[in-house]
Amino acid sequence: MHTRSTSIDVLFVNWRDVTHPEGGGSERYVHRVAEGLAAAGLRVAMFCAAHDRSPADEIRNDVEILRRGGRLSVYPRALLHVLRTRPGLVVDVQNGLPFASTLVTRRPVVNLVHHVHREQWPIVFGRIGGALGWWIESVLAPRLYRRSRYVTVSRATAAELVGLGVDGDRLAVVPNGVEPAPEVTAERSAEPRLVVLGRLVPHKRVEHALEVVAALRDRWPTLRLSVVGEGWWESELREHAARLGVTDIVDFTGHVDEQAKHEELARAWVHLCPSVKEGWGLVVTEAGSHHVPTVGYRSAGGLRESVLDGTTGVLVDELEEMVAAVEELLVDDNRRLAMGEAAAGHASRFTWPASIAGFAAVLASAVRDAVPAGAGSAGALAVLEDVDRLVGGVGLDPAVGVGSSLHAQDGGDPERRPTAESDENSDERLHSGTLFLGEWRRSVTVEGNVVADNTAPTIVPSAHA
Repeated sequence: MHTRSTSIDVLFVNWRDVTHPEGGGSERYVHRVAEGLAAAGLRVAMFCAAHDRSPADEIRNDVEILRRGGRLSVYPRALLHVLRTRPGLVVDVQNGLPFASTLVTRRPVVNLVHHVHREQWPIVFGRIGGALGWWIESVLAPRLYRRSRYVTVSRATAAELVGLGVDGDRLAVVPNGVEPAPEVTAERSAEPRLVVLGRLVPHKRVEHALEVVAALRDRWPTLRLSVVGEGWWESELREHAARLGVTDIVDFTGHVDEQAKHEELARAWVHLCPSVKEGWGLVVTEAGSHHVPTVGYRSAGGLRESVLDGTTGVLVDELEEMVAAVEELLVDDNRRLAMGEAAAGHASRFTWPASIAGFAAVLASAVRDAVPAGAGSAGALAVLEDVDRLVGGVGLDPAVGVGSSLHAQDGGDPERRPTAESDENSDERLHSGTLFLGEWRRSVTVEGNVVADNTAPTIVPSAHA
C-alpha cells in the first residue's frame, strides 16, 4: 500500500444521506459506492445536510460523514468545505440543484445524476419557482459541468442528459446494485395485498395506489394496500384515502427499518410504482428479489429498465391501465407467479461490487482527464492507484472505451408487448455495460461509449475509439 497525506481522496457532496428522514434509493446508491471505495483503501468523506436522526459527525463503514446546514444552506456550506479541505476528487450528487463544486476547485469533479427533474419542479415549487428550478437544472448545470464526467443509473436518464447538451463522451451509466434479500419470517399473504414503498411526497403519486384499491375493492373485498414510508405529504394522502373510502383497507406503516421493509415486500402480491419519475427504481429490484412483480408507469423513465415489461412486471401509460393491469395479475395466479420468478432472476443480475467497480472506472477516467489539464495532484494520482486496483479486481479497464449501438427502448410500436424471448435478449443488451455517445436529438439510436456491466463486468474496445 502506498503512503500519502491524510487529506480526503474522494468527497461526495449530497443533499441528504441514507439516514435522513427523506433519504431513499439514491442515497443508498451513494453510500454503497462510497463504502466500496473506502474498502479499496481510499479516504472517503461525505458532506450532506444535518438532521435530528444522526450526529453532526460520524464514521459509517470507513466513510467520514459531516452533516451541516439545511435543505438549501447545505449547498454553500458544502462549497466552503470543498475549499477548505481540497479533496483529491469531488463527486457532486445533483438532485435537481447542482452543488457547482467546479467553481471552487481545479481538482476533478464528477457529477452524479439519478434522474432529470423536469416534471417534479412545477409539482413542488409551482409554475414560477418550477420554471426557475428547471432553468438551473437544464441550462446552468450543464454549463457548470461542461468539462466534468457524468454518472447516471439508467439509459433513460442518460438520453435526457444528452438532450440537455451533456456530451455523451463524458457520460457513464452505472446501474444500482441490489443487496441480497434478507431472510424473512413473513409468508405471501393468503389474501390479495399490494404494496407501495417510498418517500411520501407529491411526485411519488401514492394517490394512484389509493385509487387502484378504491377501484378494485368491490370486486376484491379482501384486498389491502401497504403504504410503506414517511414524508411531509402523508397527511394529504390520509385525507385522500378518507375521501375514497379506503382507510379501512390501507395500512400506513410510516418509516420502517430494512428488515420490516423486506417483510412487507415478502407479504405482497404486487408492487405498485406510480411515481412521476424514477432514475432507476431500486425498490423495483428489491421487490423482485422477493418474487413480487411491479406495475408502474412507462413515462417514469428508469422503470423502462428496472421493469422488463410483460416479463417481470407491467408498464402502463395511465391510471385506468394501472387498475386493469393490477386486476389481471390478481386474477391470473400463473402469470403473476411467473412474473415474480422472472423478477427475482432479473434482480439477481445487479450487484453492488459491479456497480462500485463501474463507478470507480469513471473516477479513474476523471483523474486521467485532469492530469493533462494540469489539475492532477499527487493526491489525485494516489486516488488513481487505489481506483485502478479496485477496477482491476473485477476485470474492468478504465482506460478503454466500450462500444455498443442500442435502439431506444421507446422505439417501435408502443402497443407491442415484448415476448419472453425478446425480453431476455433486451435484458442482455441492457446489462452488457454501455455508456452513451451521440446525438439523441437526431436519431433514435444511442451510441455507447462506456458501459458498466452489472452482471459480468468487462470492457471491450469501442468502435469509435
